[in-house]
Amino acid sequence: MSSFFKHYRFLLLRRITQVSLLVLYFGANAWGWHVLQGNLSSSLVLDTIPLSDPYATLQLFAAGGLVATNLLVGALIITLFYFVIGGRAFCSWVCPMNMVTDFAAFLREKLEINRIQDKQPATRKMRYWILGLSFILSLFLGVAAFEFVSPISMLHRGIIFGMGFGWAAVAVIFLFDLFVLKNGWCGHLCPLGGFYSLLGRYSFIRVRHSEEKCTLCMKCKQVCPEHQVLFMVGKESLQVLDGECTNCGRCVEVCEDDALNFSIRNYLGNTQSKGE
Repeated sequence: MSSFFKHYRFLLLRRITQVSLLVLYFGANAWGWHVLQGNLSSSLVLDTIPLSDPYATLQLFAAGGLVATNLLVGALIITLFYFVIGGRAFCSWVCPMNMVTDFAAFLREKLEINRIQDKQPATRKMRYWILGLSFILSLFLGVAAFEFVSPISMLHRGIIFGMGFGWAAVAVIFLFDLFVLKNGWCGHLCPLGGFYSLLGRYSFIRVRHSEEKCTLCMKCKQVCPEHQVLFMVGKESLQVLDGECTNCGRCVEVCEDDALNFSIRNYLGNTQSKGE
């Protein structure tokens, strides 16, 4: 394995996955492909298997809408899938907005904006407040509140069906992440990420840290978009059980000591408390 591929293997796989999904969705609209039709809220695989966003489905319930059986089945399939592999894997492996925010984070580093604004002016708990607010608004407004304004949906549908004013929402998030708040959208505000964080608290696939191999270089914390989940680094050998981990593999890539690797969750082990 070349050093380049070893260092960027999960990044390359994530980009291949994200772009491939966009191509399949676009192909269904432009050329009539039947592999993956629809959008991230509601899809159909091979004209047979329904897939639905469980967060959007719950908003429809809150809004008092009638939910079709195939929508419920699709939501159950997606819920079980992310329960197994880790809820926020959606954020790093599927969501198209991840490519936008990752580019903003890359530019922040190159322009040394991180050094200028090292102290974050916001809490990561904001996404859970926005998540709760979205259900309350759905209840009172009678619509799926976040779906109505979601920049993720705007970007995804824009790529497939034509962007229109969706570029404005994408530009706002890019500039917000670049100049205002590091990992601002994905790490602090996005309620969909908050929802999948809750879903992924008990998932099977986890990153594991081996303290005996760690040399405290801290490269993992530097690249991790949710660095608080790596509270055990250099302290003790534990699995990362925090649902806010995106299973992106960045920490595994940069660890030259092989102290971090993916593993299957040990349900018999001691319960870990969340790091500060």
